[in-house]
Amino acid sequence: MTEPHPRGAEPRIRKPVGDWGGQLIEPGQSGDVNLFISESFSSATVQIPIHVRRALEDGPVVTVTAALHGDEINGTGAIRRLISDKGLNLLRGTLVLIPVLNLLAFERHSRYLPDRRDLNRSFPGSPNGSLASRMARTIFDEIISRSDFIIDLHTAAVRRTNYPNVRADMSKPKVRRIAEAFGCEVVIHGEGPKGAFRREACLAGCPSIVMEGGEVWKVEPSIVESATRGVKNVLRELQMCDGPPNRPDYQLLIEKSKWVRADLGGFLRFHIQPGDIVEKDQPLATNTTLLGRERNLLVAPFDAVVIGMATLPSITPGEPVCQLGKLPEGTIPAELRRKRLKEDGLETQLSEDLASNFLVVAPSVAR
Repeated sequence: MTEPHPRGAEPRIRKPVGDWGGQLIEPGQSGDVNLFISESFSSATVQIPIHVRRALEDGPVVTVTAALHGDEINGTGAIRRLISDKGLNLLRGTLVLIPVLNLLAFERHSRYLPDRRDLNRSFPGSPNGSLASRMARTIFDEIISRSDFIIDLHTAAVRRTNYPNVRADMSKPKVRRIAEAFGCEVVIHGEGPKGAFRREACLAGCPSIVMEGGEVWKVEPSIVESATRGVKNVLRELQMCDGPPNRPDYQLLIEKSKWVRADLGGFLRFHIQPGDIVEKDQPLATNTTLLGRERNLLVAPFDAVVIGMATLPSITPGEPVCQLGKLPEGTIPAELRRKRLKEDGLETQLSEDLASNFLVVAPSVAR
């Protein structure tokens, strides 16, 4: 069956979730399947391992993916935990768990494929195109075609870290539903870059969101906890699992974000940590010489939440220092900080854990 789709978007032909090329998972069963994705240089078959868990009762098909960029493995750790979670009982529907979507890049500890292309800019792909394009086509045909909702887990790029946030096209009601249900404090509105997995899935009629959190090449416990909590929240929202949702006391919808960049080369002293709520003109980082002499001070251009930060303090002019999400109109930063302190839950722990990877110094001490 071909589903309706927006004009100009790639059509999505639905495939049965229980049949993976002759590998059958019946209602009420769980099992592992393998999806042929490509061939290696040695002509060996490259297959993606997938775990499929089906309830007896029909319902939505939720697919959770990680390592679409091969070095972003926090999500891999989260999905592995979900697979081993014996208490995760589905009441209805199907859960498809894919720890590593981009196996060729994962095996190289790289963001990119061997052909140097970004798989997450190659969708919906083509059966006759580049390696990236062919893989994207297979994923589009075999995974997006079986899914009603997709949650794609990512991290920051190399030498950066992200405070957990959801990225979603909030103009689409079904996308908005799962984005809010996921339960991150920060939700960033946007349809995503052209050729991105979630953007093309949404255009094909499959509501999809991205969760960003942590760093590359790591499985960080608090990020894994945030991701698994979010996936379970979505399953509860869709009435696929029992239990109350576990969400923070507030949620920020960010319409505008900005990377604050260095004007001069030097060595940074950070005054903020991921997840901090900052006010306009608040010090973010002091740029110094190697002898510690101050060159200039970077300040917040508006009231914001710190979404992402550089983890490498040595910089050249133009390099990104931190990504700020502008607070919605009428939001009072001091009130948000009070709520965070009162909550004293996972969000506070996340901010402290992520900040343990670099030195944060009070501005008065730094100067």
